Amino acid sequence: MTLLSGEPHVITVGADLLGEALDAQAVPRTAVDWRPPLPGTSAALARVLADPRRAAANERAVGRLTSARPQLVGVRPAGEVLGLAPGTFLHAGPPITWERASGPMRGALIGAMLFEGLASDPADAADRLAAGRATLEPCHHHRTVGPMAGVVSPSMWMFEVDDAEHGGTAYCSLNEGLGKVLRYGAYGPEVLARLRWMGEVLGPALAAALRLTGPLDLRALIAQALQMGDELHNRNRAATSLLVRELAPAVVDAAPAHAAEVLRFVNGNDHFFLNPAMAAGKVSTDAARNIPGSSLVVAMARNGTDFGVQVSGLGDRWFTGPAGVPDGLYLGAYGPADANPDIGDSTITETSGLGGFAMAAAPAIVRFVGGEVSDAITATRSMYEITLAEHPAYQIPGLGFRGTPVGIDVTLVARTGVLPVVNTGIAGRVAGTGQVGAGLVSPPAEAFVAALNALAD
Repeated sequence: MTLLSGEPHVITVGADLLGEALDAQAVPRTAVDWRPPLPGTSAALARVLADPRRAAANERAVGRLTSARPQLVGVRPAGEVLGLAPGTFLHAGPPITWERASGPMRGALIGAMLFEGLASDPADAADRLAAGRATLEPCHHHRTVGPMAGVVSPSMWMFEVDDAEHGGTAYCSLNEGLGKVLRYGAYGPEVLARLRWMGEVLGPALAAALRLTGPLDLRALIAQALQMGDELHNRNRAATSLLVRELAPAVVDAAPAHAAEVLRFVNGNDHFFLNPAMAAGKVSTDAARNIPGSSLVVAMARNGTDFGVQVSGLGDRWFTGPAGVPDGLYLGAYGPADANPDIGDSTITETSGLGGFAMAAAPAIVRFVGGEVSDAITATRSMYEITLAEHPAYQIPGLGFRGTPVGIDVTLVARTGVLPVVNTGIAGRVAGTGQVGAGLVSPPAEAFVAALNALAD
């Protein structure tokens, strides 16, 4: 029997109110979960879905992403491993100029100029940056990711993460902690003093410790942290504790003169593991790049002005839309009027199946970003609608050890209208302010529409 034969049968689409009324009257019906595609995408969507390369290309891309085996292998100066010349600064998100840079991005660049000794004071730094006396390039163009403003200068030390499966390497700066820190756009004397200590003490101590321990399996640490209540973007308490457990004996052996202060700093910073997790996400998504015909998203990043995405089958091209202001909880007397639009490369966590995509593993995250525990579970469940796979190693106990949703597909975003869930810190819009809160934000739909149209060309 088909729906067109036998007794009358109703098909309901969309809102459940009509369906519930029919159920109350015992009228046979079939509910169809259908939503219109994003406006203006129908023609491009049809062309991309008809591409004979797409299915195999996506299978290969997501397979490479999920099979990556990120390992922390070292901590080294950015000038050494990235070849940065004096006056060259990396930043989060797609390309941006000083003229379009937001307050926290400008603040972080001013701080980096002062840190590198390229300016005498903040005003001098701003004048030199406005005059084009520095080179600004995206972190993603250098196998690097940076949280919030993401500014990297030659003297900063970086986590170095290798992919033991596919051979790639990625980098991320060391985490400064919360509050008034460079990545949130602060550049006061205490910020610069902390950066100098990180370069003189923290970086060398961690480097020496890793030479003793050998590579640390970040994939295994992340998998364990998910089962201990982290989601690896805004909650890294378990992962940081696991990292301290791995490194502490080696830090004591390798840097006895500084072991106490190093371990006290790392142990007192629950976000310390975010940065190696970001490098792990970067090296994993990079393994899925440059596969012709693939509609898999390999990067989502924000510079405080624009939100950009990159797609496997489209090389290094950026597709952008305006960055939105997160909705969340604010610190002290701060409120939405103090917030800058979304900023940072830390959305590499969501791109690799963590962060907002794994919030069901971290119910306590709602105390940091707002909402209820049920909202965290709903957020993760919705991401299965726009992803190609479930991660075989990153599993969520509360969902029956189901793998986290991973592999954002531009065509699925367009077909469903569901946008990626991102949880994030909130930077103050005025340069020098620092962090003002944390919350959730949705990417601009136009970035995904633009990528879809490029795939269709």
